[in-house]
Amino acid sequence: MQKNEDMIAIYSRKSKFTGKGESIGNQVDLCKDYVRNMFGEGYVDRCVVFEDEGFSGGNLKRPDFQKMMADVRKRKFKAIVVYRLDRISRNISDFTGLIDELTKLDVSFVSIREQFDTSTPMGRAMMFIISVFSQLERETIAERIRDNMHELAKTGRWLGGNAPTGFKSEPVSKVNVDGKTRKSFKLVPIPEEAEIPKMIFDLYTETDSLTAVEAEMLRRRIKTKQGKDFTRFAIKAILQNPVYMVADEDAYHYFTEREADVCFDREEFDGTCGIMAYNRTDQEKGKATVLLPVSEWIIALGQHPGLVPSKQWIKVQESLDRNKSKGYRKPRNNEALLTGLLFCSCGERMYPKLSQRKTADGQPIYTYVCKMKERSKRERCNRRNAGGNILDAAIIEQIKSLREHDSSFITQLEKNRRFYTGNREQYETQLADLRAEYGENEKTINGLIDSMGMIGESIARPRVLKRIEELSEANREIENRIHELEGLTEANALSDMEFDLLRQMLSMFRISIDGMSIEEKRAAIRTVVHKVIWDGVNAHVVLFGADESDIEFPDMDDRLGHQDEISAEEPLEAFAEVDCGEPEEENFAEDARNSL
Repeated sequence: MQKNEDMIAIYSRKSKFTGKGESIGNQVDLCKDYVRNMFGEGYVDRCVVFEDEGFSGGNLKRPDFQKMMADVRKRKFKAIVVYRLDRISRNISDFTGLIDELTKLDVSFVSIREQFDTSTPMGRAMMFIISVFSQLERETIAERIRDNMHELAKTGRWLGGNAPTGFKSEPVSKVNVDGKTRKSFKLVPIPEEAEIPKMIFDLYTETDSLTAVEAEMLRRRIKTKQGKDFTRFAIKAILQNPVYMVADEDAYHYFTEREADVCFDREEFDGTCGIMAYNRTDQEKGKATVLLPVSEWIIALGQHPGLVPSKQWIKVQESLDRNKSKGYRKPRNNEALLTGLLFCSCGERMYPKLSQRKTADGQPIYTYVCKMKERSKRERCNRRNAGGNILDAAIIEQIKSLREHDSSFITQLEKNRRFYTGNREQYETQLADLRAEYGENEKTINGLIDSMGMIGESIARPRVLKRIEELSEANREIENRIHELEGLTEANALSDMEFDLLRQMLSMFRISIDGMSIEEKRAAIRTVVHKVIWDGVNAHVVLFGADESDIEFPDMDDRLGHQDEISAEEPLEAFAEVDCGEPEEENFAEDARNSL
């Protein structure tokens, strides 16, 4: 784990300026006195002060507080000191969430007035007590949510979000006994699109293989709702979704035997509609979505027709469970250096595939294979595999020779320094705002869900449901944007120190690379190389700061048998074009030995 820097953050807040009492200045002075007494005089100079004046403690939307937390997440501080607990927040949920995050980051929290210090045994005990009450609050809220979900399940309505493949969401108006009109949503089949999940179930039933279904979907060029190619994961998600299942007696027995919470009697499972399953997944923020056991599902009859016979759906689930242990596992340890950097010119990543053969010096022979070629069974990409041993050796040799061109390379990097660092700061600011907005929306959603138990069937209920759906959709969009910005931040995270290391690396590469371990070679290559693109004949190496759009690939008809000369004329773009294709003949092992 990365170690926190030896600095202390002091945070102060006041709702409005009064010029007396617990002013911002007084709070800071008291905090510095505490740091002096507890940590020593030297630490006073290492304090960084964050001040928010004119901001309420009702939420965490305060500029300096957000700046402080951004620095905390970068591990710049070993502790945060405040004068009083309510300077941080007056909201117990916000406060416990903050303490939980600081604990994970190994940052101590000190409140002078309450003598709350998480670095001491008593402070940790207080934190434990707070966490117990917080856990009780979370479990109470979860119980309320489940009760509300149980009531909603009885209606068989669609609660919002992206409709599953084959369906669309359609509003339905309903008049209650009190004469009030309420709007809910149901799933309605899209005739052409509804054939896709049926096809997927039929293909899987026939082949008993996710990979085979994926290849066939790629061959037929069938797209998802978002216009993307189907992957094994998207196919599996459809196969596991009970929304496609016809609700009949077999379906009823399947769920009751697995102790799911079934909201309807057996007689009502008459095969006229589909299944609605609530509480299927755990979608905790910051973690991958997890499919919950069937025993935790809430099963209801939907207002939509089922598309797949229950016997077929159940048979598919049994097959998926049986095939879990057969899933492909990539070897964790191999000699390949370009994993994660190498792309096929069709746009997909290439991964190393080990063979049982070895080179003359005993090294295992491996090739790089296009993921699309494998997935589509050569239908969507049929470029030659790249000889891994030859390609890796060629890349190292080209980087060794890069020292002759290092002046132009460094000039380009310096030119782009402002672009990298400027955008990184901008992205981090946007990320902080988006995360804060996401948290506020989550709190509002939880509050609205809690309120539904109190408002009952009043006129306000449809508006509350609509607002929950709007906020949930907004958070899905925010989550997507956060993932995009996190990727951009990582991609552009070149610091001043890293630029200096690049200079040093270029000068040391020639004499040090051959003596490095596999892990060290991978790390060294990544300090210089942004991406390697394989066109079926040649490898085009793109350095940091270069524009890969200028690379010209040979026509598909000319790729096989065509070879360009090795070129270093464009050191900032495609500085190497090396024929490293894997021959189709059985004498590849001998060719590899000769080349190495």
